[in-house]
Amino acid sequence: MLSETVIDPIRKHASPMKRTLLAFLTLSAAQAEAQTPVPTWSENVACILYSNCTSCHHDGGIAPFSLMTYQEANAASFGVMGAVNSGSMPPWPPDRDYRQFAHERYLTQQEKDIITAWVNGGTPEGDPGLAPPMPVYVNPEDITDPDLVLTIPNYTINSQGSDVYRCFAIPTSLATDVYITDLEVVPDNRSAVHHVLVYADESPAPLASDAADPLPGYNGFGGTGSSTSKLIGAWVPGQSTRSYPDGMGLKLPAGSTVVMQVHYPASANGQQDQTKVNIKYTSGGFIRELFIASPLSHAALNEGFLAIPPNETRTFTANYAVPAANLTVLDVSPHMHLIGKSIKAWATTPTLETINLIDIPEWDFHWQGFYEFRQPVKIPAGTILSSSATYDNTSSNPHNPSNPPAWVFAGENTTDEMMLVYFTYTIHFPGDEDIVIDTSTVKETFADCYYLTNVGVDEAEWAADTAPYPNPSTGDLTVPLPTGTPCVVIITDAMGRKIREFQSVSGNAQEVKDLRTGVYTVTVLPDRGAAAVFRISVF
Repeated sequence: MLSETVIDPIRKHASPMKRTLLAFLTLSAAQAEAQTPVPTWSENVACILYSNCTSCHHDGGIAPFSLMTYQEANAASFGVMGAVNSGSMPPWPPDRDYRQFAHERYLTQQEKDIITAWVNGGTPEGDPGLAPPMPVYVNPEDITDPDLVLTIPNYTINSQGSDVYRCFAIPTSLATDVYITDLEVVPDNRSAVHHVLVYADESPAPLASDAADPLPGYNGFGGTGSSTSKLIGAWVPGQSTRSYPDGMGLKLPAGSTVVMQVHYPASANGQQDQTKVNIKYTSGGFIRELFIASPLSHAALNEGFLAIPPNETRTFTANYAVPAANLTVLDVSPHMHLIGKSIKAWATTPTLETINLIDIPEWDFHWQGFYEFRQPVKIPAGTILSSSATYDNTSSNPHNPSNPPAWVFAGENTTDEMMLVYFTYTIHFPGDEDIVIDTSTVKETFADCYYLTNVGVDEAEWAADTAPYPNPSTGDLTVPLPTGTPCVVIITDAMGRKIREFQSVSGNAQEVKDLRTGVYTVTVLPDRGAAAVFRISVF
């Protein structure tokens, strides 16, 4: 935790610069105990919500209401308390005790206790002058120099009381095969887009389906309607650009079609959207091809066919033997439909070691995605991959699409089911498991509550001798300061997640070559004077 000699000058001198908003709030362990005064919005609660909730709960966000102001949070306080204590918010389905992933969204028990004490204590506002400034959400694009931009036609959402899953087929016109190194989905209307799945297809089927529908795109629930479509990316609220480790990429074949399946909730009826995807790729040099596949599938279940009788709960299992090659696995993504109840995947190595992959004890179709491992996982040749999925086809399941319950079989329709576990993988090279995907420290205590939101830094406005250099950087980063006194330097990614924090004095270099390619925010917190914020690129 930063000392008061660092915190106080920031509180006194941090100015409302148009380039950035910066807030920093500390809370001692003693303040969190039951004997202490009731937490207040200004000093305790606002920071928690700004750090974990308002990326969705703001005007124009995907959430149905805003939590940006004290008045808004106070009006929704009992709902907030219930949601955070039940674990439904922030949405993070995987069991963290089973496996921890990169870029997790969750609250510590201490944070939940603070919110609970605030609500039970009457939701006091406290001194408004001590509240952190509200973050500004301008939805900047991470990839500023894409090699390929694909945009869906302007679509007026026709949900009429039910969710819509709309597929849009867009030809790439690529003359040669390329390998995707970075992929970013940019929803045009974030209040209307729930999630996006991105596929590549070499067949004419998606374009034909699109052309046959008089409106832009065509309806498709479980997939694209084409058996040759291959998943290459996804977006859910809170997810940033997917960047793969150096020397790895997903193949995008020449002449292929990219299909974006966009989920619009029923509440988005009548709104318009023109979502796009930004892609960076390489077509030369050594590249290790990545693959996204679902070796654990309802196509090969130990119990035979995926069939769930009405008014019953059934569990199905699958196994897959990894062929004679060691694999490097970057992520895992389970997939079921509406009556799915839980799903788990694990691996058993030839030496009988168990590798926990993912456990989602309470499946929710509306919250799913690619879950990146904090470091790639080595799966030795001969390993047995396993999964277990349970389905609840009873009337007690509030998500059951049939009333009364009906037979459910494998398929892509709304009333059908699936059991798939996707993995992004490549052939293993020694040292792959040492690659760090997420360098942030896992939250254990609520010691330092802060958020950093960069709203666009014009580097030309900063004198060359005051900005971090070199920019872009491939190895070390030097942070010059107006004085030689110690300061704290915080590096955050495009989503505001703290990647690194270190003490520094003017002219000291910090190694950054292990950071993934991307754009980062460097915040300098000197022991006196205003904080300074810079945008840097790392290659």
